Amino acid sequence: MFDFATLNDVLEQATGRGDRAVMMSQEFGGTWKPITSDELYGRVRALADVFRGWGLVKGDRVAILSENRWEWPVTDFAAMSIGCVDVPLYPTLTPEQIGYMLRDSGAKVAVLSSREQYDKLSAAGDLPELEHVVVMDAGEYPNAESFGALMQGAKEREQRSAEFDAMLKTLKPEDLATIIYTSGTTGEPKGVMLTHGNLISNVNYSTGKMGFSDKDSCISFLPLSHVTARHTDYALLCYGVRLAYCPKFDQLAVAMQAVKPTIFLAVPRVYEKIRQAVEGKSAASPVKLKILRWALGVGKKHRAEILAGKTPGSMSWKIANKLVFSKIHEAFGGCAEVFISGGAPLGMDSAGWFADVGIRIFEGYGLTETSPVIAVNYPEAHRIGTVGKALTNVECRFAADGELEVRGPSVFVGYWKKEKETAEVFTEDGWFKTGDIGNIDKDGYLSITDRKKELLKTSGGKLIAPQPIENKLKANALVAQAALVGDKHKFACVLISPNFAALEGWAKGQGIATSDHVALVKDAKVVKAYQEIVDKVNIGLANFESMKRMSVVPEEWSVEDGTLTPSMKLKRRVVEQKYAKEIGDFYADEATASKG
Repeated sequence: MFDFATLNDVLEQATGRGDRAVMMSQEFGGTWKPITSDELYGRVRALADVFRGWGLVKGDRVAILSENRWEWPVTDFAAMSIGCVDVPLYPTLTPEQIGYMLRDSGAKVAVLSSREQYDKLSAAGDLPELEHVVVMDAGEYPNAESFGALMQGAKEREQRSAEFDAMLKTLKPEDLATIIYTSGTTGEPKGVMLTHGNLISNVNYSTGKMGFSDKDSCISFLPLSHVTARHTDYALLCYGVRLAYCPKFDQLAVAMQAVKPTIFLAVPRVYEKIRQAVEGKSAASPVKLKILRWALGVGKKHRAEILAGKTPGSMSWKIANKLVFSKIHEAFGGCAEVFISGGAPLGMDSAGWFADVGIRIFEGYGLTETSPVIAVNYPEAHRIGTVGKALTNVECRFAADGELEVRGPSVFVGYWKKEKETAEVFTEDGWFKTGDIGNIDKDGYLSITDRKKELLKTSGGKLIAPQPIENKLKANALVAQAALVGDKHKFACVLISPNFAALEGWAKGQGIATSDHVALVKDAKVVKAYQEIVDKVNIGLANFESMKRMSVVPEEWSVEDGTLTPSMKLKRRVVEQKYAKEIGDFYADEATASKG
């Protein structure tokens, strides 16, 4: 546990390790180039001096629109070092969304990664308060500065500066550090205001029991514009962990083999994709499938040992490990010892499957508004199916309807320029209403069952939590995403977005000769296969929860098409609007349908 006061203390901690301590690395032309502690310090100082030269002062906003790369944290730390407030923007945002957030935040500087982001900014409309644009990639960009040019004086600034270090200490915990716009799953994006005290209190308390050290490495690939990734990177820098930046998800597999990280942090969808890839490859061969199923059976018998952090010693485990489990571990680079999941519910099926192959995943929980961690599992306190115990500096209680309410130093100060919306998420006595339904067991482990606003209420008055059911469906390799519907109706139905890579492979084995997605999802064999998946999940559900009808859609939902948030959570309203006809068809004969 640390005792830092502001995020500038993270910068001091990370840059006080000398010219040999590698804090970061990034791939250039096939080679991973290191950035030492001293080089990080020099680059932050250089950019901070540029910002001051432009007249930026405490409280001014600096936007960052970039994939994960070393320039991201340099910009972040440079802005905060002089008291500016950074505004991270997802690189997947549209020009309209970028324009809204820049105007709403009043950003004076925008630091961009590439030509693509520059073009989006150019199409974002009038930005009256924006004074400077900086582009990381080399090239000609009218009315923009070159990031590389701004780094010209970085080398000579690697020596410690008493003036700069003193400036870092002038920031106070109550000073605003960042405005993070929520992903907008429930409406217009809101700017979450987090102070230095909010974020650093979470760093101080959330990772001390994980056992991280300067011997560790981690690939930073989850968007740094998301609070989970950013919080984790801050914490890892404090321990001297080397961060390897991977700007695009499709580069992750190669990066894992090159970096061989000891720590792996991902959202549940990444774990699900890895699982589906393993099962998909095995399904192509009857022999491999038989071996996988046998190995999983062996693993399940030893699940308790894995969850306790032990390595089973039975001969059957050793054989299963050699034939199957070690190869799955190798997909993570072969050296990963700590696996963390956050950003969305992992689901018991996925957690159990990975435990059965020898990988214990530490699931945590939080929100942007809580900086983010509320609870997390640790090696010494781990319970599968829960999100762990609440941090010692976070208080939890439940409202009458089961909604989790929290209080503590990591809870945000409010939404930017939205006093009404801020008041709505706090109780009269000052507790933050998370919007999540959950419970805490007798041993103190927190479980989150669903989003309060996403609970479906049937016309018969029964409440259905969609996420656990959707997670069970997604455990099948053929399912990429699923959306349960049925609010105010007699029964629940489901929309399924296929994992088309797996589906096309399966279809080929079935002699279905079409790659046209519309035709594929209408094929009788395909429909039957998905109906069997739904039927299997229905067996374990209460009658009122069971899915009476289903539709397989011809699109694989994504961040780009607006159906998923950048952290891969379902935008339920968008999906329901997009597939209003299909949902209407589910209930066209509801007046005469069986009560179910």
